[in-house]
Amino acid sequence: MTAGPGYEDAGSAAGAGPGHEQAGGAARAGQGREDAGGPVTAGEHDPAAAAGHGAAGATPGRAVLVVIDMQPVFADPGSPWAAPRFAETLPVVRALAEQAGADRTVFTRFVAPERPEGAWVAYYADWPFALQPEDAPAYAIVPELAALAAASSVVTATTFGKWGPDLAAHVRPGDTMLLAGVSTDCCVLSTALPAADAGVAVRVVAEACAGADDASHARALDAIRLYAPLADVVDATTAGAILATTTAPPD
Repeated sequence: MTAGPGYEDAGSAAGAGPGHEQAGGAARAGQGREDAGGPVTAGEHDPAAAAGHGAAGATPGRAVLVVIDMQPVFADPGSPWAAPRFAETLPVVRALAEQAGADRTVFTRFVAPERPEGAWVAYYADWPFALQPEDAPAYAIVPELAALAAASSVVTATTFGKWGPDLAAHVRPGDTMLLAGVSTDCCVLSTALPAADAGVAVRVVAEACAGADDASHARALDAIRLYAPLADVVDATTAGAILATTTAPPD
């Protein structure tokens, strides 16, 4: 694999991305998604038509969209951590973020620690290319979402899972947290389960997520479904309906 701009050769380390297996060649079609024709963009459907379905998947409070780690380090095909279907998620994520608005959208960023500790020492020994400053271009929000992120809240963390005090500050009791982003089998999964365990209604938007490969994406969604009804998987139409029908204003 030829490294892209800003990336060093990952050497002989096995596996891809944070917690990922190497994706290898082109991803298998469908990424475990029901829509064989490709991802469904949130704006393609009338949310009112799915409002009943959406309301059933939500709780009485607001819906908060959390966009996980949409960064060049996971988007650039030259990065060892690239998610092959990243580009397919972009229009879905953008449409959801535009519908949610800045006051109901939180973007997250994964960054490397300045000095890894504990098990992270061995991890970054395998992935030395990732030891870049937090303001490195690889760790910015991708240009297609940069303006939306600039108007929204951003949570930055050195951990795969983003659920913690910083993110929890944006999710109030009774809110539904919609999750989108990458990678389904790592940072999305690692955020969804602790949040659900904390009592948050979590809904992962399948078409708005991409995994290390199609099989990993599908397995992660299956794992999230095991937590139903605390956490579950929805499609873009249902996510749009949840956003449309859970718009309680801030206190």
